[in-house]
Amino acid sequence: MPKRNDFALKLLGDLEDTLVHGSLVRRVEMLRNITDLFMAGGVDYADNDQLQLFDDVFACLVQNIEVSAKAALAKRLAPHPGAPPRIIHTLAFDDTIEVAEPVLTQSPRLDEAALIENARTKSQAHLLAISRRAQLSGALTDVLVERGDIEVVTSTAANPGAEFSETGFARLVERADGNERLAASVGSRAGIPRHHLLRLLAKASDTVREKLQAAHPDTHEAIDGIVRQVAAKAQQRSAADDVDVVAARALVGKLHEAGELDETRVAQFARDSRFNETNAAISCLTNMPFMAVESMMVEARSEGVMVLAKVLDFGWPTVKAILEMRGNGTSDEAFTRISYERLKPSTAQQVLRFHRMQQQPLAV
Repeated sequence: MPKRNDFALKLLGDLEDTLVHGSLVRRVEMLRNITDLFMAGGVDYADNDQLQLFDDVFACLVQNIEVSAKAALAKRLAPHPGAPPRIIHTLAFDDTIEVAEPVLTQSPRLDEAALIENARTKSQAHLLAISRRAQLSGALTDVLVERGDIEVVTSTAANPGAEFSETGFARLVERADGNERLAASVGSRAGIPRHHLLRLLAKASDTVREKLQAAHPDTHEAIDGIVRQVAAKAQQRSAADDVDVVAARALVGKLHEAGELDETRVAQFARDSRFNETNAAISCLTNMPFMAVESMMVEARSEGVMVLAKVLDFGWPTVKAILEMRGNGTSDEAFTRISYERLKPSTAQQVLRFHRMQQQPLAV
């Protein structure tokens, strides 16, 4: 190990004397002085020995110290790009949110693994602090949306620097059911995939509006405005203009021409959460307009999916994969499976003919 310089030896000597003989007031005073020294920039932050030394000193001084002193340290170190990593981790995982919040919200020294661990194990207040970071990865928002309460989820959805995975968007849409503020935040995100936006619209028009109007009879106009806002956004993004939809339909078309489009392929698309490809494949196999199938696939209830699958004589594992891909899963799998198995092919054909007649004006 490289030799410590005189500065390090003096610092360690003062620390030892304070820990052995110093009062709590003296410890707090030394913590403040050490923080001043570090923040003054007289430290070579690229020097691992010096950084480790400060890390060791901070770790000793914050033991058995009052919350206000730790919170003050956290506020000062949080935005520093070269802050000692171990003390930052310690402060972030402190049970007291006044200590953890500044670090969780601001510190660039917390890596994604630490943030995900914190989000999986700490309080809702910790999750809320994380949700306010300038940038959030899809892996991190997956945890926030799944584990967080409605305040955490709403904060995450409203964060312009947040990224969302396919799973994250599906869960957001599910949790937006019945909550107009969250529905508006999710629906206004620039990166929301078309099929999730349409599912949100279906939920907003069929479920959210009814619940909110019943609970708040004087707010019909405001609720209708939210629904119209989401609807307008969906209409502006037609299937013909969506590059992901165009690419999916092109791929499925080639598979169909090559004789390689079958139930196995559809099931794999669903398991891989490739909604547009699944939708395009079912459209091709049923000879139904793409947007007609899309409407049945995104509606809140699962009957449309079961009708399409029954017409194609899909087995239950494929149906289950499609339902799970949609994000609503199979919370009562036994009941859903029985309903599917009892659905007669002739009935499914009749329903599909009805949908085909309704959708005739739509372009294929």
